[in-house]
Amino acid sequence: MFKLVLKYTKQFKWAAILAPILVALEVIFEVYIPKTMAAIIDQGINGPGGANMDLIYKLGGKMVLYSVIAMVFGAVSGMLSAIASSGFIHNLRLAMYEKVQNFSFANMDKFEVPSLVTRMTKDMRELRMAYLAIVRMLIRSPLQLISSTIMVFTIDQELGKIFLIAIPVLGIGLYLISHYAHPMFRVLMKKFDAMNSSLEENFIGIRVVKTFVREKFEKKKFEESSLNVRKQQRMAEGLVILNSPFFNLVMYACMIAISWYGGNFIIQGKMTTGDFMSYLSYLRSILFGLMMVSFALMQIVFAQASVDRANEILNEKIDITDDNCDPELIPEDGSISFRNVSFKYSSNANKAALENINLDIKSGEMIGIIGATGSSKTTLVQLLPRLYDVTEGEVLVGGHNVKEYKLKSLRKDVSMVLQKNVLFSGTIEENLKWGNPDATHEEVVEAAKCAQADDFVSSFPEGYETDLGQGGVNVSGGQKQRLCIARALLKKPKIIIMDDSTSAVDTDTDKRIRKALRERLSGMTTIIIAQRISSIMDADKIIVMNDGKIEDIGKHHELMARNAVYHDLYETQMQGVGE
Repeated sequence: MFKLVLKYTKQFKWAAILAPILVALEVIFEVYIPKTMAAIIDQGINGPGGANMDLIYKLGGKMVLYSVIAMVFGAVSGMLSAIASSGFIHNLRLAMYEKVQNFSFANMDKFEVPSLVTRMTKDMRELRMAYLAIVRMLIRSPLQLISSTIMVFTIDQELGKIFLIAIPVLGIGLYLISHYAHPMFRVLMKKFDAMNSSLEENFIGIRVVKTFVREKFEKKKFEESSLNVRKQQRMAEGLVILNSPFFNLVMYACMIAISWYGGNFIIQGKMTTGDFMSYLSYLRSILFGLMMVSFALMQIVFAQASVDRANEILNEKIDITDDNCDPELIPEDGSISFRNVSFKYSSNANKAALENINLDIKSGEMIGIIGATGSSKTTLVQLLPRLYDVTEGEVLVGGHNVKEYKLKSLRKDVSMVLQKNVLFSGTIEENLKWGNPDATHEEVVEAAKCAQADDFVSSFPEGYETDLGQGGVNVSGGQKQRLCIARALLKKPKIIIMDDSTSAVDTDTDKRIRKALRERLSGMTTIIIAQRISSIMDADKIIVMNDGKIEDIGKHHELMARNAVYHDLYETQMQGVGE
């Protein structure tokens, strides 16, 4: 955690440095208050000549002044601690977010979305509380402890020996509690992830839940995950809670021992009443300091699990980078070549998702890809914009290996409409301009017309200013697909990949989209992955995939003549259309 604090405090270092300095000054002034109180009792009240009011007022004024100065230093240090801690969390959260934004698909596969959300919200809160505990408790309390202990031994060394027994006992107890609590909190955070995952899944699929009348099932599932959190929370925090009664036991034992021996010392004349009163004040200060150190360390134990989870993101090695790429290099055209390409999702995978792929596509061609579910059609095209990197071989776009381009340059010219269509909160025009933030309204309309989206958009009362709501809940599945195609077209890429992106539109609209692509964007390489042969039968080339391999390549009539699988699929689909 200290490494994270040093690294991500940055522009808030002045507050982070000044806050503990003011805390130290606060402690210094507080330490003199019991000593001054002892002087009031011994010299002002029980002095040789009786009560000395002038001395009492003078020393009382000093006590008030010390208290006010300590209060001011404490208040300012608290404010600076809040500034530094919130700044630290802001920088850390931003660093984590930026790291996630640079993740490849392979990196993202290692983390669940609810877990990432928890790490950037709840975990950050725990870290902030730990930061405040470090500044306000872990710095203040040891200083208070040391200074008060010194004052105790200057008053009476024999009574001071009581602390030499108490402190090791407290230290051992604290170590044992923190040692066993830390792994419990790591498990607790994982259970929080599981609960959040259940929540997210339910809220996203709430329409499906209601359609299938599965509310009771989902309620029971969430209740189980919430109960798991509760049980683990009770175990972890139950152990930590032992810290407080343990400290109280030691504290009261010390107070009883000191009261007994101190009272006898006063009777024997070895100690004055003022010294005894100040001794009790220092005792409370020492024991309070010990307890605050304990609370601070417990808070750090809470936060250590969050530190580990934050570091898992920050230390994740990004497997796709463009650090040594030429920033000036851009694809010259939309030509594509796969040369002896093989790909595995994991180095430990027993079987390659793609194996020995060799394929050449000329710039401006329309390519159709078809194959059974699980034949790695999507995996093949995801290699083009480097959403994944090849395991063996190389992929060329515009005559250059895709690894030679800056990711921004490559992905600007390789536009992809994913299987799972995603729209964001905002207007239709704002969503379409994701493809090109600088596009004019006329260019937005032109892209929508090409994607056959302009008609239904124009039918809305607010047209392109219609608010889609979160995830595009205000439009149908087919309309959402057409908007995603328009968004991709607005980039004006050299290559566009449509991954089953017309599955929710009717065949007539599908045909008009393909016609518009040919007529208006004739120089653009188009790759269409489809389940319907009618969506790709007029393509320049059709690639038939099976089990991660290219089984055949040809035009529609060629495949009908020589490929039994393709022919049977066509007959089956056309028979369904006829019926």
